Amino acid sequence: MFDYRCAFLTMQDTTGWSIDADMAFPPLAERGWRCEWLPWRTPGIDWDRWDAVFPAATWDYPDDPEAFLRVLKDVDRSSAILVNDLELVRWNIPKTYLRDLEAGGAAIVPSRWYDRYADLDLSAALDALGGAIVIKPVISSNADRTYLLETPVAADVERELSAAFAQRAFLVQPFIDSIRTEGELSLFYVGGAFSHAIRKIPKTGDFRVQEEHGADIRAVDPGATLVACADRVLSLVTPAPLYARCDFVRDAAGVHRLMELELIEPSLYLRMDEGAAERFAAAFDRHLRARMGVGQ
Repeated sequence: MFDYRCAFLTMQDTTGWSIDADMAFPPLAERGWRCEWLPWRTPGIDWDRWDAVFPAATWDYPDDPEAFLRVLKDVDRSSAILVNDLELVRWNIPKTYLRDLEAGGAAIVPSRWYDRYADLDLSAALDALGGAIVIKPVISSNADRTYLLETPVAADVERELSAAFAQRAFLVQPFIDSIRTEGELSLFYVGGAFSHAIRKIPKTGDFRVQEEHGADIRAVDPGATLVACADRVLSLVTPAPLYARCDFVRDAAGVHRLMELELIEPSLYLRMDEGAAERFAAAFDRHLRARMGVGQ
């Protein structure tokens, strides 16, 4: 018998995407939760019909972040509980959250911020940041409109950049070369505790670490030092999120630097760890029951 309902929000068209959040459906069902996929752009939803709403695979929201926030605000005004909290989602949508974490002491990938392409001196940025830089929108996902640039930059590429960022805020970071060899390490947290980790290594000739771009994904033991780094990052976040993904890369000095902190709709890679789905379901159930004021 089901006591509660949860909508796992997704994109309208998930063709070509790797999604495994529904691995949590069976252990959640054992705890009385009936979970269903629901496209977040579906019109006219009565959110009061749901006890909880989880943005599990809403990876197209950067196409229209204002519409996405309107939907989540509607959820927040209803009796349904949005996880993570709306204020966390609003803060986490623009990558400017990295500035807040850096101010709190987190070691992030060094970043320069721009409101439009006309504000960028590309040659100066390349010289200052070691001759290889990454440019990406302040609001983006899945490496969309993300460019790796090295000296010299072709004229047609500059024209593409000028068009892509004419009126779009973006950031510039030095390219961390270890991404090509060691990849990016992602640590997953549920209920405030470390759950599991993966290493994402781009395919040969690429720098993007998403599996949709051909990256190799492997389960990994991140070690106590990196877990402590992720713990420190999450200690700076209030209110505490139910779920989080911390992405790190190692710079030339051996320092693990935060690339992203994903609190909205992280691919949780539940399939990469035998106990991950169970841990997520247990933390989800505890969190939601506490929020609803009901017993375990």
